[in-house]
Amino acid sequence: MNFERRQGRKPTGPGFGRAKAACAILLAALPWTSAIGLAADHADAPMTKDDPAVDITDVYAWHTDDKLVVAVGFAGLSEAGAPATYDPHVLYTVHIDNNDDGADDQLVYVRFGSNAAGEWGVKVENLPGALEDVVGPVDTTLDAGLGLRVFAGSRDDAFFFDLDGFKQTQMTGTLSFMNTRDTFAGTNVTMFVLEMSLDAVAAGSDTVTVWASAGRNG
Repeated sequence: MNFERRQGRKPTGPGFGRAKAACAILLAALPWTSAIGLAADHADAPMTKDDPAVDITDVYAWHTDDKLVVAVGFAGLSEAGAPATYDPHVLYTVHIDNNDDGADDQLVYVRFGSNAAGEWGVKVENLPGALEDVVGPVDTTLDAGLGLRVFAGSRDDAFFFDLDGFKQTQMTGTLSFMNTRDTFAGTNVTMFVLEMSLDAVAAGSDTVTVWASAGRNG
């Protein structure tokens, strides 16, 4: 696979025409709870709506007793059955703040590349708890070692929202949401899912904040 190499904090620095912080998720202080943090943004930002590969739609984070799982979706509103969106010129970064100062303390990098046969793969660097970079084909659950896993591929959009009800509520001033009307039903996102060691992520802290960004180089 051909993976372009980028170092440091480039997703938010010079040389990237577009960068996007998807959301910030605060996981509860110890004792750890099982609540899921999430946020959504589908084709809303003017600079990203015409560039699906950098348009982060959702960030989900939850944990088990020993793992933090982060799922990042992008390229939303794709038709079911349409191919996933991979771009070798986009760098995705999962930011982790474990001392509650609003700045990232750990950076996990995700990028995609293809071989001469046009087969796509994913590379994950700095995965907390992993002994080395994780590299492998998309649409496959990859063993990251020590019980950790990585996945990247097309998935049904898990975010539920009644956009028509939202618009009707705005126009009429009367709540018009319906729990059977999902604007994103039948649409896909491209997503990567990362399992991380909770101990390696927290580094002894009782509070962890997670967010994601995407930046284009070229």
